Formats: sequence, structure tokens, C-alpha cells
Amino acid sequence: MRPLRHRLLVLLLLPVFFLLILVSDRQVPTPPAPPEDKPHALVSLGDSTISGEAAGDYEPGTNGENGNWCHRSPNSLIHRTALPGIDATVNLACSGANSADVALGEATQYTETSQAARLTTVAREYRIQGIVVGIGANDDPRFGDVVSRCLRPSERRGGDCHPELESEWLDRIDRMVPKVVRALTDIRHVMRAAGYPDDSYALVLLSYAAPVGPRIPVELQNLNGCPFRKDDLHWVESNAVIQLAAGLRRAADQSGVRFLDLSRAGRGHEACAGGSDLSKEWFSRLIVDWHALTDDQRSNHATQESFHPNARGHSQFGRCLGEFLATDDRAAACLPGRDGYLHPAVGQAVHGDVRAVR
Repeated sequence: MRPLRHRLLVLLLLPVFFLLILVSDRQVPTPPAPPEDKPHALVSLGDSTISGEAAGDYEPGTNGENGNWCHRSPNSLIHRTALPGIDATVNLACSGANSADVALGEATQYTETSQAARLTTVAREYRIQGIVVGIGANDDPRFGDVVSRCLRPSERRGGDCHPELESEWLDRIDRMVPKVVRALTDIRHVMRAAGYPDDSYALVLLSYAAPVGPRIPVELQNLNGCPFRKDDLHWVESNAVIQLAAGLRRAADQSGVRFLDLSRAGRGHEACAGGSDLSKEWFSRLIVDWHALTDDQRSNHATQESFHPNARGHSQFGRCLGEFLATDDRAAACLPGRDGYLHPAVGQAVHGDVRAVR
């Protein structure tokens, strides 16, 4: 019986054997791979904090032309990393963008379509080494709304704004997290489709720094610079941006991407903190384009540059980002060193438990 079973087994396996011979003569398709013969590049996606709002010298076509107010600046942090081996830096970010504007889909911001979709072209034209993303504040947290609601032209007008905001702040952050995760997931999808394995490039999510802090001279606590109440600014510095960073850390962890915490990076260098010495400040003060107020097409953007990182701030953040990208660390916080410059501090980034941050 055993020889008969052996013969039957051989007969059953013969067709498989001949099929393997036929298939082996055919060329197996080569899976897509990153273009190794292209210039090495870093790319930024996101909103005003990374596009370069208030950093000046905006790229042609992004300073209101044909309705495009993305305000992409050559001074933005993606152009200031000084990372060795990088031939080009590409800024796809747009002022005012939210997570939907970065994710794949039909959303548009200031006439521009999905940033993730436009990343496809960049991935073909360059060998992308790293992607830096700054999103979330324009989703449910609506950080610009926080600034607007807390503006007080004089100390005597109105009370503190933060008690009302504080009651809903954590819920806003919770609603933001899945939107950021979706955008990061779409970026991964685009890169995989372009032939980039997840480990072939760095993907980093940034948090936000407080543009204004409680260290404001009295003479600037008005429309001359920073019209906010100090109790509100204490809440922004000690709670709001820290809790926002914790929510973004949670989104980064869920998406398997790296995280760079900027929530404490600007302390002591916020708008108006320098008093009469503007060179100490890394953020813009209240800016009003009075000429724009006379133009119906531009009047809604007359204060758009207010309370954003300026060119000095982007230089500091870019330096820290470049040092972080040169490591394999999963998370770090940009904090000042003894030299006065920002450096990535491993183990100092906030954790993702938003409600534990008080």
C-alpha cells in the first residue's frame, strides 16, 4: 500500500511542479521603492505655525494673490533645520489649515487642495527623508478663537476669558485627536503608494508653543502690543498649550509617528516679553495692516500675522527639529540649553494623557 500512496502523491504534485517551472520563467514585478536617484528633501505640511505666518517674505502666490493667503515663508522652520544630506526643503503648509485640509479628500484652504494629495508629486520628484506635520490647533481647539476671545483692548474691559474656555478645552482636544490621526494615516498611505516603506523616512508631528505669556510689561498690555489679561495668559501657558500637546502626543502614539513637543519652547521669548527689545521675541505682536483695511479683498486678513512665530522663532524651532531628525528618538521636547538655543530633550515631552495634565 505504501508504494501506491507514493505514486499517487507524485501524480498529484506533478501539475504543481510544472506550474512552478512556468511561473519561474516569468519576471516577477518589482515592488515600488523610493527614488534613490533624486535630490534628498524634507517636507512640511500643516497650518500657519509651520507655513511661516509672520515670518515674512512670503512665496509668490501665497500673499493674497487670487485668494491664496497660505503665507508660506522661506524663513519657516522647514528651511532652517541645517540637517546634513538634505538638498531641498518643500513647504506645503497653509495658514489656517486644519486636519481635513492635510488629509486626503475634497477640502480646500485658500484655494489649495489636499496637502497629502500634493505630497504624491513631491514623493516622485524627490527622495523624501522626512515629513514634518503641524496640525490640530485649527480643528476643535480653534486656538485662533481662543486668542480672539481673550483679546482685551484695556485691562478694565471685561473679565477673564479662560474660565469659560477651560470648561470645554479638554473635550475640544479629545474631538481633535481622531482627526489628526486620520491625516497622519493618509500621509502614510500616500507614501506607501509612492513606494516608501514606513521606516524609509521620518514622520514627525509637532505641538504648539504659546505665542503670548504672562510676562508682559504693563505698557504693552494693550493695543500697542499684547492686549490680554495676565490670568488668561497664565492659563494659556500652564494649561492650554500643555494639554493641547498631550492630545497631539496621543495622536502621534496612535499613528506610530515621532513627536516633538514645542509647548514650552517659547517661554521667555513670547510676544511682548522683550519689552522695548524686539530682538528677544520669537513671536509677532498684534499686527494690523492698516492699508489692507481700505481694500475689501484684503481687509479680513489685516491682522492675520498677529501672534505667530516670527523668523527668529522659526530659526530656533528649525534648529531643534534638525537635531531631533538626526536622532532615532521617538519623542523629545524643545527646551533651551546653556547656550540659549533650543535643543531636543529626550524624556521631556508631555505624555498623551490629556486629562492628567492640569
